[in-house]
Amino acid sequence: MRVLITGANGQLGYDVVERLKKLNIEHIGVNRENFDLTNEEQTKSFILNYRPDVVIHCAAYTAVDKAEDERDLCYAVNVLGTRYIAQACKELDAKMVYISTDYVFDGEKKEPYEVTDTPNPVNYYGLTKYLGEQEVQKNSDKFFIVRTSWVFGKNGNNFIKTMLKLGQERKEIKVVCDQVGSPTYTYDLAKLLCDMIQTDKYGVYHATNEGYCSWYEFACEIFKIAGMDDVKVVPIKSEEYPIKAVRPKYSRLLKDKLELKGFSRLPNWKDALKRYINVLDLN
Repeated sequence: MRVLITGANGQLGYDVVERLKKLNIEHIGVNRENFDLTNEEQTKSFILNYRPDVVIHCAAYTAVDKAEDERDLCYAVNVLGTRYIAQACKELDAKMVYISTDYVFDGEKKEPYEVTDTPNPVNYYGLTKYLGEQEVQKNSDKFFIVRTSWVFGKNGNNFIKTMLKLGQERKEIKVVCDQVGSPTYTYDLAKLLCDMIQTDKYGVYHATNEGYCSWYEFACEIFKIAGMDDVKVVPIKSEEYPIKAVRPKYSRLLKDKLELKGFSRLPNWKDALKRYINVLDLN
């Protein structure tokens, strides 16, 4: 098996590459230096020349607030770039893994979203990720669409690193308490993705670490595990923290399909957070 990973320098792409190394699966991790996703000729030419059996498409435009102003760029990366990759996969009869997001949902449901629930994104980033899903379904026969949320990994910036940095600078931090979701450690998600590509159990999946919390509860747990008990975390409402893009307030994802298809669920998010902070300490 030969695997091509886009966004190999990102949080998830980095861990996917590391996992494939451990499994001794032939692969190549690519970034902007290899080709420009928004350029159809460059993208297809690179993929068709490498001739992968699987493409794991981790690259994306993920600046949620900035996307409201940079709509053309966000669309070009998340929709057109995904289309070009899906069409190249189709030509090669290769499998494709597309990483999507809980932001395809509006957050108005009062219980976890099922894979069959109809998306209704409330910001432009979420809309482009949903349109990307449609491009995959339209242009590829062998696909895995994996929706995840609140991602954190070793290689890149994330909420945990931001909190730890702020905690060193301030004694009091205000964090939103009315947005609920599930944190996801890219190390755990990468293992699942590498299991998936060795099967033909195609379809749409939800995959996050088990359990859920608000951003406020997430921040409290970060400082607790890091031993930074002197940092006071103050819960605030979303309305008190004005940002450009609206976020879904409740985006828990139901993951029953993983078990139905014979895949293992990811560990609890608190366990993942402990392992992650230990890794940060080692560095």
